[in-house]
Amino acid sequence: MSEDKKPAAAKKPAAKKAAAPKADAAPKKAAKPASSGKKIVVTQTGSKIGRIKKQEATLIGLGLNKRHRSKVLVDSPEVRGMIEVVKHLVKVEDAA
Repeated sequence: MSEDKKPAAAKKPAAKKAAAPKADAAPKKAAKPASSGKKIVVTQTGSKIGRIKKQEATLIGLGLNKRHRSKVLVDSPEVRGMIEVVKHLVKVEDAA
């Protein structure tokens, strides 16, 4: 018995087509406008020891890692939201 096997045809990689820009595509949005520049001083007053991971991570995100250390941050909704998570561990003042 002879087996008639056909050699496997080598597959050629498909040619990549360049993506043509769509005529009805919306233009890219511009970057967010710079904030008003108002600054706040955030001082850590409580320890992160024994806190839940979210609160520890939020303190690190604010740039705080030890008690009585301060950071000057831009007053933005994102920063205010982070402060709200750890409001019992920080003191907030307006920067001079």
